[in-house]
Amino acid sequence: MSKTILLPVDINHPKAEQKSLKEALPLLGDGGVLHVVSVAPSFGMAQVSGFFPAQYEKEHLAEFGKQLSAWVKEHVPGGVTVKPHVLPGTIYDEILRAADELNVDLIVMGAHRPELSDYLLGPNAARVVRHANQSVYVVRS
Repeated sequence: MSKTILLPVDINHPKAEQKSLKEALPLLGDGGVLHVVSVAPSFGMAQVSGFFPAQYEKEHLAEFGKQLSAWVKEHVPGGVTVKPHVLPGTIYDEILRAADELNVDLIVMGAHRPELSDYLLGPNAARVVRHANQSVYVVRS
């Protein structure tokens, strides 16, 4: 059993994420904490952000947070200690950073069905598996 689990979710693919959640819950020990993370794409270069209104990124992250909180409320059973996190940036970088900063024991994440070029895993799952300091449980979507 794990005391802390990081569950990265893509709120645009709720069915696949439910499968990952279903696998993660039995792995969470009594009194454990489930950290649900969703990564919002960042603007990247400053030149790109100049094309958007001044408050756009802040409003985008707030809306993303509302959607993640709604997903958590709908899918995570009562009695589970859950903490949602919205992180701007690159998916695999933010998952790895969050796993280390939150000191999680395990990362449970979904991976799409691979294309020939991916061979075994999707690109984000593959990078997380290669570089994580924690064990990674990959759930096929």
